[in-house]
Amino acid sequence: MLAAIRFDDGQRSREKLYSISVTGGLLKLAKPFGHGDFVEIGFQTKVGTVIGMAEMLSPARKATDGTLQPFRFIALGDDDHRNLRMALQSVSDQSYLGTNTSQTSPPKSLF
Repeated sequence: MLAAIRFDDGQRSREKLYSISVTGGLLKLAKPFGHGDFVEIGFQTKVGTVIGMAEMLSPARKATDGTLQPFRFIALGDDDHRNLRMALQSVSDQSYLGTNTSQTSPPKSLF
């Protein structure tokens, strides 16, 4: 799944969302962000858009085609938090039932 990232200075990028949870996630990046950088992260789920403020943590490890870097959510609106929880529950239910999920990408108008 792709995530749209916006920095404090207005710069934007699209990165691969490797994993997600209610508290944060893991991005696969071509070039790691600085530890402690604050960004706005947005991504589209089957139940709706999730946009939140996040703090980048120390890069976890180098991958063959990039770096895995965790982040933690520091602010999510009520609707975004609900969409995130519902999306995670949906994926959990589908995994339990043995069905596949399709990857989605963020809409161009996310930020």
